[in-house]
Amino acid sequence: MAEFDLGVADGGLVGFAAWRTGQTKLALFGYGAIAVIVLVVFAFAFFQPIQVLPRISIGPGFAFVDQAGQRLTNEDLRGHLVLYTFTYIGCQTPCPQTSPVFQAVQQRLAQINTRGLPVDLVTISFDPARDTPPRLAAFAQQLGADLATWHFVTGEPAALKNVIGGNLGLYYNRNADGSFVFDPAFVLIDGVGIVRAKYRMVDLDPAIVQRDLELMASEARNSQGAAHFAYEAAHLFLCYPQ
Repeated sequence: MAEFDLGVADGGLVGFAAWRTGQTKLALFGYGAIAVIVLVVFAFAFFQPIQVLPRISIGPGFAFVDQAGQRLTNEDLRGHLVLYTFTYIGCQTPCPQTSPVFQAVQQRLAQINTRGLPVDLVTISFDPARDTPPRLAAFAQQLGADLATWHFVTGEPAALKNVIGGNLGLYYNRNADGSFVFDPAFVLIDGVGIVRAKYRMVDLDPAIVQRDLELMASEARNSQGAAHFAYEAAHLFLCYPQ
């Protein structure tokens, strides 16, 4: 009877030891996995192997009229990378001029690797009473705009205020003499209608625009399959260009 009890005891000890060994290996595996994850997170956040532009907000919906008197909507630009600016034709020095930046970007478009994605420039006038389609067309000609990719639009005052002031949070206001005071700005929106950059300045460097367009184009084309998780990690760890 004693031998039988001893055997049972020995078997129990062996089983317990095996169980403890298994638990130890499992724990070590878990700790190792956690360590790997921490190292990956640190490496991703520190080295930023992928850079992205932030997803700021949903872009505005609109239906405006262009320099040809044709309707242009945000849905017409779906699938395009679009850079917007906001001004009025009567803007004269010292009024901040944003059109020269668009001229410089237009000249650079052929050098930008957009991976086949179309790029559009949209100048929105917040002076619809004076900036009629014929006047917008003359302004476009004066600037040497390529109207295949550079659009000049305006709309109803309430719609303009809703898009520019409400959705995009940019200030403008009409003075008593008919001039406007406004904060010069450019807004970059991706192909699915997400605002990806706001440049609150008048002297935006076209090289920055090129960099950011190429970042958006790379994400749009490469964020597929397993790479999608890498791009989401880049957003999670704020891997933004400086």
